[in-house]
Amino acid sequence: MGASFATHVLFLLWFFAATFTSSFFKANSNTTCSEKDKQALLSLKRGLTDPLNRLSSWSDQEDCCRWDRVRCDNKTGRVTELNLSYIRSSANFSGVIPHQLGNLSGLLYLNLGGNSHLYADNLRWMSNLSSIQYLDLSFANLHKEVDWLQIISKFPSLLKLYLADCQLDSLNPSLGFVNLTSLQVLYLPHNHFNHEIPNWFLNISTSLLVLDLRNCSLKGEIPHGILNFQKLKSLLLNYNLLTGKIPESLGRVKHLINLDLRFNSLSGPIPSSIGNLSYLGYLFLYDNQLNGTIPKSLALLSNLKALLVGHNFLTGTVDEGHFTKLSKLTYLDMSFTSLFFNVNSNWVPPFQLKYAWMSSCKIGPNFPTWLQTQRSLKILEMFQTGISDKAPSWLWNWTSSIEIIDLSSNRIEGDVSGIVLNSTILNLRSNHFKGRMPQLSTKVKVLNIANNSIYGSISTFLCQQRNVKNKLEILDASNNFLSGELSHCWKYWPSLIRLNFGSNSISGRIPYSMSSLVALQSLHLQNNSIIGEIPSSLKICSNLRLIDIGDNHLSDIIPLWIGDMTNLLILRLRSNRFKGHIPLQICQISSLRVLDLANNSLSGTIPKCLKNISAMAIREPNIQDISFNSLRYKYDSGSYIENLKLVPKGNELEYEKNLAFVKIIDLSSNNLSGSIPVEISILSDLRFLNLSRNHLMGNIPEKIGSMKELESIDLSQNHLSGKIPPSLSNLTFLSHLDLSYNNFSGKIPSGTQLQSFDALSYIGNTQLCGDPLPKSCTIEEEYLNKSPIGKKEDDYKSSSFYIGMGVGFTTSFCAICGTLFFNRTYRHAYFRFADYIKDWIYVTTMLKMNRLLKKGKSKENSSS
Repeated sequence: MGASFATHVLFLLWFFAATFTSSFFKANSNTTCSEKDKQALLSLKRGLTDPLNRLSSWSDQEDCCRWDRVRCDNKTGRVTELNLSYIRSSANFSGVIPHQLGNLSGLLYLNLGGNSHLYADNLRWMSNLSSIQYLDLSFANLHKEVDWLQIISKFPSLLKLYLADCQLDSLNPSLGFVNLTSLQVLYLPHNHFNHEIPNWFLNISTSLLVLDLRNCSLKGEIPHGILNFQKLKSLLLNYNLLTGKIPESLGRVKHLINLDLRFNSLSGPIPSSIGNLSYLGYLFLYDNQLNGTIPKSLALLSNLKALLVGHNFLTGTVDEGHFTKLSKLTYLDMSFTSLFFNVNSNWVPPFQLKYAWMSSCKIGPNFPTWLQTQRSLKILEMFQTGISDKAPSWLWNWTSSIEIIDLSSNRIEGDVSGIVLNSTILNLRSNHFKGRMPQLSTKVKVLNIANNSIYGSISTFLCQQRNVKNKLEILDASNNFLSGELSHCWKYWPSLIRLNFGSNSISGRIPYSMSSLVALQSLHLQNNSIIGEIPSSLKICSNLRLIDIGDNHLSDIIPLWIGDMTNLLILRLRSNRFKGHIPLQICQISSLRVLDLANNSLSGTIPKCLKNISAMAIREPNIQDISFNSLRYKYDSGSYIENLKLVPKGNELEYEKNLAFVKIIDLSSNNLSGSIPVEISILSDLRFLNLSRNHLMGNIPEKIGSMKELESIDLSQNHLSGKIPPSLSNLTFLSHLDLSYNNFSGKIPSGTQLQSFDALSYIGNTQLCGDPLPKSCTIEEEYLNKSPIGKKEDDYKSSSFYIGMGVGFTTSFCAICGTLFFNRTYRHAYFRFADYIKDWIYVTTMLKMNRLLKKGKSKENSSS
């Protein structure tokens, strides 16, 4: 988007304004400075940390009027100007701002701006600076001074006030009046006011030229009294929480040059009165909730250079009449609106754009021929604009001077065989382009040509760039019809960071020569016909964050050296022919967030050491931001984001922007045996767990309920047994559960979480009962599901009664039945004991006993 350029320009304006006085760093040698002022400055020097010794000229032996960064009055010798502003590429001053500065009562200009390590306990010392005209304390920490505004309001001569990013938290809405009638520049961005614009603000000064309240958490509406600032040239209220409509009266602030209301929640239409602002050069309304149409009056803004109205709810048609006098327009943003850009095919615009952001609005179906007249374009974004047309013959030559082009997600047709692409960044994804891979100039850094109909040998493309120093960093040619084997020409592509040849018809082996790609961070070769093993040379590519070679015909074992890839976030090897055990070395990849080994022929047990994958166990601060930045490539005006297909809840889904939030272990459809390691419950930040279609036995770990972030659990089609742990009902985010076709028994634990799933989640467990299954639990099954009361399990096992029952159960069946019938204590003890017996003979006997008990009770009732 084009929003960042204005912020950059404004910062530069502040920087040059804050440092324009560098020419007075040497003062008039005929002036002798005041001793009082000299001592105040020496006190300042002693209180500051000066890592570059920039105040070395400040000596007690020298006249202070000859010191660097100081200027004096030629007649009185009083210090009038002090500039300690931050200079780019040098170290900041740091320390407390000394109150002795208040002794410089003749000071007209004070600039301490840009020193982020300066702070002040209070500003009361400033009360003596009654003649101050220019004050810049930007980036100093002033949060302890709550009365800053009352102090500054006592400076009637103040012309320019810069307090950017000073951690101020209030504009004192209750303050009645502020005496700053001479103020021309009020620069307060990046503070934390968190309230409405106060009423006194509107009477602050009729001389105000610049009002900058960017990113101050301001709420409420833009006050209609803004009309009071008749001389205002720049109004910057962007990055706040402002609501309501843009005041129609804003159109009467005749001298406005820069109006920036981006990134708020403003609603309603764009006022037509803005067309009266004949000096307006920059109109930023980006990312609000504005609706209605673009007023035709904007065509009168003959000085307009930037029109940014994207990311709003604007509707209607934009035609030639909206641009009649906009000959100076160089920045145009209509992206992510419902506007229809409808102009004649022979239209010649009056402007020459440099930046055009027009994505996700309607431009098609015809290709916009007016673009051919734009000879100064640097960025063109027109993805998802409904263009369904053949690419014009002039297109590729015309784009050769454009740095960034995004025409993705349209239906543009054309043969790209033999064309030479010259733009730095090209996104042609999801169109109807066909032919062989295009040639690339050495200027190209990003080529995304995925989801088209590109065919031919991949080796031809890779090897045609020999003896050329390619700068390509991202190559995505996935979902095409490329064929042949991967070549050994990787040494000609040393800058590659992201490589995606997924979903093509590539065959053969992964070549050892891919180790030449030492900068590679992501490798997608999924869904091809690649055979053989993973070459050991790939471990040289130690920067890899993502490996996706699933859905191929790879065989042999998962290499042990995979544990050396300590930067890996994603390892997807599903749907191959890997065999052998899951290597314990995988547990060394503590950063791993996606482990997908499903649908192979892996055997052995699930490693207990999976608990060492800390990224799945600990939610670190900003972990999503860290991962997301690792999975995307940012460039001016956009980014390339990794995508991945996973099966988190039984259905295949494609993840892109939300990939950074995924944490999954999928070991399904293998030949794994043994039990589910209890240690897996340590992975408390895991979101998806799939161990289905294996040969696992034993119980579900009792502490599975501690995995609080789990959204999906699939343990179906194994040989698991025992009760379903009650802690499973504690998983409040659980939305998918499949325990079907195992040997679970007893009652499904109560709780809305487990009863909310369909009966299909539990089907195939014949000894399982309770909601949502149609099978109700018997009295004994209800009792068996309760936790033991009183003595511990070991006490029961040591009881002579249980030992005798265990030894003589078969021969004493009838006697025990009688005892159980007449002795309630023994009957309860037996049922507790049965809770720990898993053998099917005992369970069958219990059910038979239940029928006898019921029969006996019915006889007793009939006799009574």
